[in-house]
Amino acid sequence: MVTVQAYTGQWARIFEKDSGVMSTEYVRPPALDLEVMAGRGAGPLSVKMGIQFHKLTAEHSIATMPVEGNTQSFDILHGGAHVVLGEGLGSISANIHAGEGRNAVGIEINATHTGSAAHGFVIAECRALHLGRTLTSHEIVVRDEDGRRLSTIRITNLIKEAQ
Repeated sequence: MVTVQAYTGQWARIFEKDSGVMSTEYVRPPALDLEVMAGRGAGPLSVKMGIQFHKLTAEHSIATMPVEGNTQSFDILHGGAHVVLGEGLGSISANIHAGEGRNAVGIEINATHTGSAAHGFVIAECRALHLGRTLTSHEIVVRDEDGRRLSTIRITNLIKEAQ
């Protein structure tokens, strides 16, 4: 019999109940429906890349993305895919902080890649570094299914009145 452990901020692992042995298969947590939650979707690029959002607040957000379909010529996750994932997560978090009648727009982003993934999914965890009246700064850490840090992304957003 196959069961699923509770999601605790890391990947939920599938294991055989009878033997108690963990398998190498992972399950993505349930995805949030941004249309329902925020009144608009994440955009066609996020959809095309298979990005799913699992937790969204100004202070802490989580998203996942498959490696398959987002690789470069050496069959590892493309560095630009890391940045797309991080920018999307950081921008949505900043817009949650901005609130109604204001928009957060990216003014700076950087990424340091320290590892690679060749299969499965990556999980991005976004934490606010600064939530101000006119600026936000978030750090996004992208990890593989085993928890290895692959990339660290930092984004700064300017908050301005909606037009």
